[in-house]
Amino acid sequence: MRAKVRDTEIYFDVEGIGLEPDGPAMRERPVAMVIHGGPGGDHSGFKPAFSPLAERMQLVYFDHRGNGRSARSDPATYTLDENVEDMEALRRHLGLGPIVSIGTSYGGMVAMAHAARYPDAVSHLILAVTASHGGFIARAREIVAERGTPEQRLVCETLWAGAFTSVEELRHYFAVMGPLYALRHDPASAAAGGARALYEPEPINRAFGGFLRTFDLRPELPRITAPTLVIAGRHDWICAPEFSEEIARLIPGADLRIFENSSHSLRVDEPRAFCDAVLGFVVYKTRRAQ
Repeated sequence: MRAKVRDTEIYFDVEGIGLEPDGPAMRERPVAMVIHGGPGGDHSGFKPAFSPLAERMQLVYFDHRGNGRSARSDPATYTLDENVEDMEALRRHLGLGPIVSIGTSYGGMVAMAHAARYPDAVSHLILAVTASHGGFIARAREIVAERGTPEQRLVCETLWAGAFTSVEELRHYFAVMGPLYALRHDPASAAAGGARALYEPEPINRAFGGFLRTFDLRPELPRITAPTLVIAGRHDWICAPEFSEEIARLIPGADLRIFENSSHSLRVDEPRAFCDAVLGFVVYKTRRAQ
């Protein structure tokens, strides 16, 4: 499905029912917007790992502008701020009230900026394996230098420079980096998932070669009022756990969970534990009194 919002067209997909029978009445389930990372990829990597969330919530997946099945736009608009405004425009287009916002990696950056700028639009905020400022890049470079193979260090130089020249080169990057992204990396499964994904170099180049170097959401985080769960992977190479710890300190009342057996790809390393943590948080955590 596609929504024409602002100056672009956003592809979205829905999983799970919105209304369910509850005795003599119909009960409305919470709606969660699931925000993908990258940028330069799409939402397909969440399927089917996040499907257990649809047992209790209706999920709205979407692709950022210029990514996946969403429309290509002016590359100058492939920015964090534009992605935030697109997300809010899509929420309003769909007629949604306050949402459960689930952002992983770059999607977590979009989610926390959205929750800070539109606090009444978010009922619960889940920030997984993410960072709130550009310092994560320097730390990731250190980790790759310590843990990476020569080939991994080489492909990361293309990432840091924002210099991918083709879809094939981007696919090669993810294939080489797979063992760092997931402790339970399985080459066959990863290859199948990579074949399903739609990659686009321009958004990731604009991000790592540009705005991700200097962005800083830390001054905005105290404005977030939604109950917030911050999840890190102990062995995450690109958004190291200290960045999640920092986020949890800056968002009032935030809860922090560090998954000891995960790297960056929680959906590969500990998918059921991730879904259980999210569902438990959404069910039992309520907004604090203002």
